[in-house]
Amino acid sequence: MLTAIIDYESGNLHSAEKAFQRMASEVGAGDVVVTADPDVIAGADRLVLPGDGAFPACANALRSSGAFAAMIESVEVKARPFLGICVGMQLMAREGLEYTPTEGLGWIDGVVERIVPSEAGMKVPHMGWNDLVIDTPHPVLNGVETGEHAYFVHSYQMRVETPAQRLAHVDYGGEVTAIVARDTMVGFQFHPEKSAATGLRMIANFLTWAP
Repeated sequence: MLTAIIDYESGNLHSAEKAFQRMASEVGAGDVVVTADPDVIAGADRLVLPGDGAFPACANALRSSGAFAAMIESVEVKARPFLGICVGMQLMAREGLEYTPTEGLGWIDGVVERIVPSEAGMKVPHMGWNDLVIDTPHPVLNGVETGEHAYFVHSYQMRVETPAQRLAHVDYGGEVTAIVARDTMVGFQFHPEKSAATGLRMIANFLTWAP
């Protein structure tokens, strides 16, 4: 069993690597590697796509990387379990509107747009701990309940247009999408590797998920 964390030069992957390796060891889910090698990605049993920075820069970096074609085939053809984190989740959308409209992967029926809190004085970026509200049950949420905390750092959020594809949200001057899913794909807007026991539980759930 191999989990590949895709390195396309869009973020510091060290903390994610350590968290996934720790949980893989605890639940007997095999090895975890950070890689840009298309052959390793093509042969992996599940994929993780992190992302930090602006949507257009991450989208362009991913599409120009050698990892892109292998990732698309693994997810769309082989139906390997996939997890997007932060901007990695946002890239799953149909389109991102940060700076300039940019095509996403189109795996989730949604658009990534700037967070506009309804309450005056609420700062953007949305940064820090927030309470998850579970909308739709899913295996990656086993053992996770409404009210548990996750750690967020973002200025843009995915507006999901197919409600069944939103698993959870948080309240930040309005509902802000926290988790999305479709078929063998799931995405976390927050950083599970920085979300203490709740985040580690969701990492373990993903590593043992057999869709």
